[in-house]
Amino acid sequence: MSIATEPLADARAALARARDHLLGLQDRAGWWKGELETNVTMEAEDLLLRQFLGLLTPDVAASTGRWIRSRQRPDGTWATFHGGPADLSTTAEAYVALRLAGDHPDAPHMAAAAAHVRGHGGVEATRVFTRLWFALFGWWEWNDLPALPPEVIFLPPDAPLNIYDFACWARQTVVALTVVWAHRPRRPAPFGIDELRSGTPAAPPPPLRSVEGRFYLLDRLLKAYERLPGWFLPKRALRRLALGQAERWILRRQEADGCWGGIQPPWVYSLLALHLQGYPLDHPVIAAGLAGLDRYTVLEGGYRRLEACQSPVWDTALAVIALSDAGVPSDDPALQRAANWLVDQEIRVPGDWSVRRPRLEPSGWAFEFDNDNYPDVDDTAEVILALDRVRLADPARRNAAEARALHWTFGMQSRGGGWAAFDVDNTSRLCGDLPFCDFGEVTDPPSADVTAHVIEMLAGRPGVDRTHVERAVTWLLEEQEPDGSWFGRWGANYVYGTGAALPALVAAGIPRGDPRIRRAVRWIEEHQNPDGGWGEDLRSYVDDQWRGRGDSTASQSGWALMALLAAGEHDSPATTRGIHWLVTTQRADGSWDEPQYTGTGFPGDFYINYHLYRIVFPLDALGRYLHQGDGR
Repeated sequence: MSIATEPLADARAALARARDHLLGLQDRAGWWKGELETNVTMEAEDLLLRQFLGLLTPDVAASTGRWIRSRQRPDGTWATFHGGPADLSTTAEAYVALRLAGDHPDAPHMAAAAAHVRGHGGVEATRVFTRLWFALFGWWEWNDLPALPPEVIFLPPDAPLNIYDFACWARQTVVALTVVWAHRPRRPAPFGIDELRSGTPAAPPPPLRSVEGRFYLLDRLLKAYERLPGWFLPKRALRRLALGQAERWILRRQEADGCWGGIQPPWVYSLLALHLQGYPLDHPVIAAGLAGLDRYTVLEGGYRRLEACQSPVWDTALAVIALSDAGVPSDDPALQRAANWLVDQEIRVPGDWSVRRPRLEPSGWAFEFDNDNYPDVDDTAEVILALDRVRLADPARRNAAEARALHWTFGMQSRGGGWAAFDVDNTSRLCGDLPFCDFGEVTDPPSADVTAHVIEMLAGRPGVDRTHVERAVTWLLEEQEPDGSWFGRWGANYVYGTGAALPALVAAGIPRGDPRIRRAVRWIEEHQNPDGGWGEDLRSYVDDQWRGRGDSTASQSGWALMALLAAGEHDSPATTRGIHWLVTTQRADGSWDEPQYTGTGFPGDFYINYHLYRIVFPLDALGRYLHQGDGR
């Protein structure tokens, strides 16, 4: 079945509108950056931070409160993603933030939120990080939080539970929080939150024979150490040394723009830690950190919200690839500006990854404007794919950067053959079992989507050691689910994983008729929505009933179509219907509506709406579809 001439013309018109819209979003410096929308814990914790530091102003409280209020659901709760279920901790944090913004607890929207919190276990049932924020104001007891002593900074890299066993985002957070926990501050609270308490008694200790029981015992021992008197010289000396070393560790990892890791959690906790170590608010380090947060602030229509992160390198690479697939010439000035900007972003200094790979020459690209400590494999693969699409007048600098980045990528391959985002063989199971780690992923194991992007980048590249590719392909094929799909670590979810794996495997030489490819194609076809699009609700991370199921979205439809096209399904009914869905749902300005979150921070806990995804991936799918059609 092939698409009729008139619909083909409609697809070309849709591509032209999307292409022109995306080109219009490019910064004069060459980069693209879409907003990263998350959930209201970003704004709630920002107000709590400012209240703790004495920086909260009425204007900031009011405009942030308006945003938090606008995200509240009819039942009084808040979710972690659009259309998702109520989340207890998010609702508790949002409620307290609105109290800081001046909302009265008797107001109907506040009473509804408080009733939900109480009805689902109260503050007592919230995650550790929520109760830690509340402990800063005396709303929770520090002694009732899991122990996190700063002395962990002394554990060598080969010791269990050392800081490098944690993923980079968790590592930076943990080190900062050990300092906060050691000080255990308590600032005067402007109000109480008894209306959020359920009165539920604490759960009994777990059996000592269980993993939880052993960690419970460890927590009790650490707290016993903490109770040693202040005059006990060995403890006092050790604590002073630990806090000093942790402080220096934090200072060394502040980025040029004032951030830590380019993401909210380690950033705000590092500010808290250094402030508690005696750094005044006007100290250059603190001032730079606070100014950096302001650059992540979005002011729009009287609302104030914060991005948890920014993604210019990632967005620029994806935009270049999509525009190239859409037919923009390789010597187009827009692509050349983007390529030159990307080359300038190559990282040439060692970061935390070098603890496991000390002899590896630094290279690669990070996600953010300034994050030299944490280049990642995923961005590096996409940047190289993008740079390969552009013809530069003087390609020598680009070629040198690519050569270094390829060498760095090979050095970051994990033992099994796959690639993780930031680290090598970062797979400790003990880290996730710690009582403190009840929110999000705390390790960075290899993932199908990152590995697929690297395979796609390496496939067909002359001079590449095929051993690296063969090991990766074997690993990726072993990761295929019995139903034919792949799990998506950094995007939602099986549609993302499968959308990454199929093009990579075909590019690496796996025949399109291979049973594993056909199984994946069947999975995509079986999960196409009646309207012709594809979508997957983020609940698929915790509930298999949602695997491949959800409202159709532009980005997820783009992923599915790119997978089908790679597998040779250009003229299939599924592809035809998918293209029709993209064409008929496009907005007049060339973009698509997508309130759904299709990006993943922590599976099961933290999700992202990448505002540029709704443009680059549909454009990419349309370009590949029309390119294949014109080539017949």
